[in-house]
Amino acid sequence: MALSVTMTNRLLSRFLKYVQVDTQSDESSATCPSTPGQWELQKALKEELTELGADEVRLTDQGYVLATIPATSKQAGLATVAFLAHVDTAPDFSGKNVKPIVHRNYDGGPIRFPENPRLVLDATVAPELPQAKGKDVVTASGDTLLGADDKAGVAVVMTLAEYLLGHRGVKHGPVRICFTPDEEIGRGIDKLDLAELDAKVAYTLDGSSLGEICWATFSGDAATVVIEGVSTHPGEAKSKGMVNALHLAGKLLAALPREHCAPETTSGVEGFIHPTHAEGGVDRATIKFILRDFELAGLAQKRAILQGLCRGLQAAEPRARITCKLRKQYRNMAYWLAQDMRPVNLAREAIQATGLPLVDHPIRGGTDGSRLTELGVPTPNLFCGAHNLHGPLEWVAVQDMECAVKTCVKLVELWERKGR
Repeated sequence: MALSVTMTNRLLSRFLKYVQVDTQSDESSATCPSTPGQWELQKALKEELTELGADEVRLTDQGYVLATIPATSKQAGLATVAFLAHVDTAPDFSGKNVKPIVHRNYDGGPIRFPENPRLVLDATVAPELPQAKGKDVVTASGDTLLGADDKAGVAVVMTLAEYLLGHRGVKHGPVRICFTPDEEIGRGIDKLDLAELDAKVAYTLDGSSLGEICWATFSGDAATVVIEGVSTHPGEAKSKGMVNALHLAGKLLAALPREHCAPETTSGVEGFIHPTHAEGGVDRATIKFILRDFELAGLAQKRAILQGLCRGLQAAEPRARITCKLRKQYRNMAYWLAQDMRPVNLAREAIQATGLPLVDHPIRGGTDGSRLTELGVPTPNLFCGAHNLHGPLEWVAVQDMECAVKTCVKLVELWERKGR
């Protein structure tokens, strides 16, 4: 199959429109979605699906967009396949006033940014960038992230819906579309009613490299350490027994094992303990962490390391009060997918049938698919072409997004033929 020039242009056009909506999620918010911008984009996506002619289009009270692409096959008992992408962008870097730039027929050289002349995107920071030579590469302007994670996935899923609705000759079973909020803060599936999703198998479009499938992810936990000190006037601190919570927070961070246990010193299947946020003053300081490992035993070890450091800090300064609260986030989807590899194998076949090299490796992260798989809906993660995520060097090639659409079309055809 091939997308028409018109449809490819619409794929790009909708992506450029989506990234200009500020949808950064906010972990401190108790609402779902956590930010107003996500509501704004979800409302627009609902309207777009309705205009395309999808069935059962709805925006739930919790901020999920759901829709159905009716089956075209006359076969009975076909599995319902869902495709998901998340609308929020990472809190790590600004997503406000994104100004996307399309570098047509990219020449392979360094890309510079008008809002930050010192910033350079080249092969030293983006090893896959040379493979995009001749393609249409999209970046932001240098002072924001682009939002391709995961609005490239959103654009791919929406274009898939458009293609299937406009090409009734493609044989497939029921297809469900789902756009989720708050994936970046680990809440993407928290309020999703699986009965409403109504799918036997699903795929997230939240991967990077062309031809990539990820069916093994980190297992992840979050931790919050609160240090309560003793505040006094600094001029009388020695005699009045000041305990500076910020000093203790610094000691805790300095005591973290960095070699083979930090994101910047690990790779492959190595896990880490990663402080993501710190705030406070003399009387109270809070540090937030994420803990990651591919194996549950390794994750438990990292929990024990952090808890042990907190106990040691408490013992060294008994006048302070130090608490460490841990929270489960998600688990490695491979534990469940390994029991039935059909969703993975059909995705592999679809990628290769699209003429792409298969990139099959564990992902050093997690997706909505991690939680969905644990809850009983097997959900491998597929590529959408986004690279250098969560920062100003983020980029995506339009032709890679186009290949993701083609792969998904081939995938629903394979499920119609082989997936009952």
